[in-house]
Amino acid sequence: MTAAGTAAVRPLGAEDREAWERLYRGYRDFYAKPHDPAVFDTVWTWLMDDAHETRALLAEADGRPVALAHFRRFARPIDGAYALYLDDLFTAPDARGTGAGTALLHRLAEIARDEDAVLVRWITAADNETARRVYDREATQTPWVTYDLKPAD
Repeated sequence: MTAAGTAAVRPLGAEDREAWERLYRGYRDFYAKPHDPAVFDTVWTWLMDDAHETRALLAEADGRPVALAHFRRFARPIDGAYALYLDDLFTAPDARGTGAGTALLHRLAEIARDEDAVLVRWITAADNETARRVYDREATQTPWVTYDLKPAD
């Protein structure tokens, strides 16, 4: 377990479905995504499958899950190495300032080190000012611009 401030980080377990879903709903609300039960079930199935690439961590404050991180390993051909990609990071509004987000980032850096990954990478919305204050303190913003290409018809 890793701690920063009053937050402790641990892997997500099968007993965490309710707490995870509450946090994931908050994350999806922030990005104005609908609450499709099929998405929740699919992501939960991925997280409970050790063979799936997607993994999760929870941060706790006072023994209560208050933040989550979904991440996965990816290849970086330009470096001939692997890295970790942080897909989702969310801290419950009432737990912001507890160190939960920072603790999750620190734990991801430890996992990257332990798995010989060269970095942890993520994107966030340009107007996500609260999170960006933490990110700017803990990481280096890249100059890259992100694009999405839809599948062909």
